[in-house]
Amino acid sequence: MKFPQTHTIEQIATIISCKFVGDRNFPVEGINEIHVVTAGDIVFVDHPKYYDKALNSAATIILINKEVECPEGKALLISDDPFRDFNKLAKYFKPFEKATEKIASSAKIGQGTHIQPTAFIGNNVIIGKNCRIDANVSINDHTIIGDNVIIQAGTVIGGDAFYYKTRPEGFDRLLSSGRVVLENDVEIGCNCTIDRGVTGDTLIKRGTKIDNLVQVGHDTVIGERCLIASQVGIAGCVIVEDQVTLWGQVGVRSDVTIAKGSIMMGQTGVTKNSKPGVTYWGTPLQEVRSYLVEQAYLKKLPEFMKNSNKK
Repeated sequence: MKFPQTHTIEQIATIISCKFVGDRNFPVEGINEIHVVTAGDIVFVDHPKYYDKALNSAATIILINKEVECPEGKALLISDDPFRDFNKLAKYFKPFEKATEKIASSAKIGQGTHIQPTAFIGNNVIIGKNCRIDANVSINDHTIIGDNVIIQAGTVIGGDAFYYKTRPEGFDRLLSSGRVVLENDVEIGCNCTIDRGVTGDTLIKRGTKIDNLVQVGHDTVIGERCLIASQVGIAGCVIVEDQVTLWGQVGVRSDVTIAKGSIMMGQTGVTKNSKPGVTYWGTPLQEVRSYLVEQAYLKKLPEFMKNSNKK
C-alpha cells in the first residue's frame, strides 16, 4: 500500500510512538508485506529467524523489535511490537469507511454494466464496461474490475485476509488494506470468496473462469485463462500461472507456484511447486502417471505376498 504522499521517517515514528535509526528526513512511501515490497516501503519483522530476510529485502525501512546494525541506504523503526504498529499504520492511512448506500457514490461503473438488486458496491470501487453483477454480490472498497466481467449471486469480493498472530490472550488480526483486481473477461461463480491483499493486490488475470464455492486467499495471483472448478481452496500468497486447470476440491497451501499449463486432478493437495504442463493427482501431489503405476502395483501386492509365502 502506497501512501497518498511521501512522509519522513520522523513523521512515521511519531504516528506509532517509536524510535528510529537513520536520517530524520528519510523518505517513506508506503507499507507492504515482504513478498511485494519496493524501495520506499516499510516492512515489519518480529522474529529473529526472519531478521536477515527483512533487512536484505527491497524495503528501505524495517520495522523491527530489536536494535540491529542498519544496512546502508536504509532506516529502522524500533518497536516493542512491530505487528501492532504495522496495524496502526494500516489503520491510520487506510481507515475503515462505513457504507451509507448500496452503491457508493464514489464508485465508478462503466457503460453497459448491469447491477442486480440487493448487490452491494463499496467505496471507491471501479467496474468496467458490459459487466454483470448478480444479486447479493458484495464488492468491497477499492476493488477494481475490468470489462466484460460476470460475478454471480452471493459472491464476496474483497473480504479481509485470514492472517492472525497468536497472543497469550488469543488471536490478533493483521488489518487488510490491499485490494482485489479482476481483469477483463473474468467470470466468477456463485458463493465464491476472494480476499483482498493485506497491503497489495489479490489479482485474477484476463479470461480466467471460476466455478461456484471457490475460496481465493489474500495476495494470490491467478494467471490468464485458468479454469478453477467448484470447491477449490487457494491459500494466501499463491502464484497460479497462465492456463492452469484446478479440478474440484483441490487444496493449495500458501507460498507455492503452480506452473503454466499444470492440471490438478480432483482433490489434489498442492503442497509444493509444480512443473509446467504436467498433470498431478493425490496428496501430497505427484505426477499422475507415476501415481497410477504405483496404484497398479499396490493392487498386485496381495497376490505377490501370497505367492511369496508359498515358496
